[in-house]
Amino acid sequence: MATTSWRNRKTLILSRTDMMGLLTPTEYVDCVEMAFRRHGEGRCYLEPKGHIVLDKYPGEWEVMPSYIEAPVEGVAEAAACKWVSIRENNRAKFDLPTVFSILIYTDPETGFPLAIVDGSYHTMMRTGASAAASLRWMARKDSKVLALVGAGDVGIGALRTCATVFDWDEVRVWSRGRETLDNFMASEESRHPDLTIKASTNIGDVVPGADVVVTMTTGGNIVVRDEHISEGMHIAALGSDLAGNQELDSAIIKRARIFVDDIRQCRSDGEINMPLANGDIIEAHVAGEIGEIISGKKKGRTSDADITLFDSTGIAIQDSATVPLEYQRAVAAGVGVEKKMIST
Repeated sequence: MATTSWRNRKTLILSRTDMMGLLTPTEYVDCVEMAFRRHGEGRCYLEPKGHIVLDKYPGEWEVMPSYIEAPVEGVAEAAACKWVSIRENNRAKFDLPTVFSILIYTDPETGFPLAIVDGSYHTMMRTGASAAASLRWMARKDSKVLALVGAGDVGIGALRTCATVFDWDEVRVWSRGRETLDNFMASEESRHPDLTIKASTNIGDVVPGADVVVTMTTGGNIVVRDEHISEGMHIAALGSDLAGNQELDSAIIKRARIFVDDIRQCRSDGEINMPLANGDIIEAHVAGEIGEIISGKKKGRTSDADITLFDSTGIAIQDSATVPLEYQRAVAAGVGVEKKMIST
């Protein structure tokens, strides 16, 4: 494209409400699966998340830049960077979401900012979609009972995306707080009339006997115990994405066939970070990365008796693989506000 036409282009700015509904849950799963595939094929570029942690405010900032080849049909390449703010006291003290994020979608050749978008709904859906993609490749095909450990925004994203993978007989949802569970049920029960959804503050009512367990707590403490887990289960661990955090009993990690999203990031931030640090496992215990399964390089589940574990920290190419289609749909729908960012 000629230089003059680039100088005249505008940047599309999209709010959370603008982002909602641009993609279906299945499309989020497809985009995230493609991100993992490109990672397995080596057709992307990313570094582990950058973190800024202040003792003053519980939580952290994360920065996540990435580049990916051919993320969706009609897009040869894409680049994006997400800035994430996590504040653990937001809901209780300020009536604000725990996580805020802003995503910048850029043209790889020029660096031109094609879009600046609210990343909160996007992140909710693409994070849930990472669990759903792991179900496609690692869970038993006869899975009927889904357990969601966490009922916040990511729990909602996980339900909406995982509901596209299997026909569930029952969905069980856990949270420490009844108010969070009530909000979850108010949001999702009518959206999924064909699903039987049961909510409980007792983890023992939710995880034992499930076929698939998705964990997405933010407190950093162990929630799921070894006695809750039986042979054949698939676990998608989404919540531990900071050094020192751990949702699963280390005994579970030792029993599981483990795949990660990115081993460099999971060493320090993932569910495996504490078992590695404590010597409960060594890195050779990790069977590989999920992209290696999807690209055909490795086998995921080897038998119905396997306990399979997907350690997902959320990698930046999940964003650069998804935002091009969101951008296309927003342009086609005429939503958002355009702003000229370069002076003439």
